Amino acid sequence: MKTFLPTLLRPIQLPTWVRLAALLLVLALAPAAPARAQTWMVSTTAQIKLGVLDKFGQLGPYTATFVVHNEKTGKDYLLVKELDKGQSGIDVLFPTEPSEPDYFKTAEGEAAKAIPGRYTWECRVGGKKAVGGRFTFPETANDVTVLDQR
Repeated sequence: MKTFLPTLLRPIQLPTWVRLAALLLVLALAPAAPARAQTWMVSTTAQIKLGVLDKFGQLGPYTATFVVHNEKTGKDYLLVKELDKGQSGIDVLFPTEPSEPDYFKTAEGEAAKAIPGRYTWECRVGGKKAVGGRFTFPETANDVTVLDQR
């Protein structure tokens, strides 16, 4: 013989999203575990800004080829930028991440790295040096402090 539970005593079948929402609510209201220590993450990135500007806007569209020479390794890193009509100048950062669409690289495709030392640079327009200069790339370092909670 079958026994039938009254309708109110039967298990309720809730939609999945309702059960998930209830679980998230319980987790949100649960007390957080006490912190034992604070640990920080840190990063330091040095970059050099290089730029060229057709001061009186006489050229129109042009191609700017930036060449950075590492005096220690003897390697040259190039970055080519096309300037459109109405754009008289551009600034670039050295080095750039290889994940960028345009980045400083050698003729063999090696990406520039942030190696401390002395560099010279120039920007060529129409195959001729338009501007240039030199810089010293700095050393960078990071310190991390772990704070004990007592």
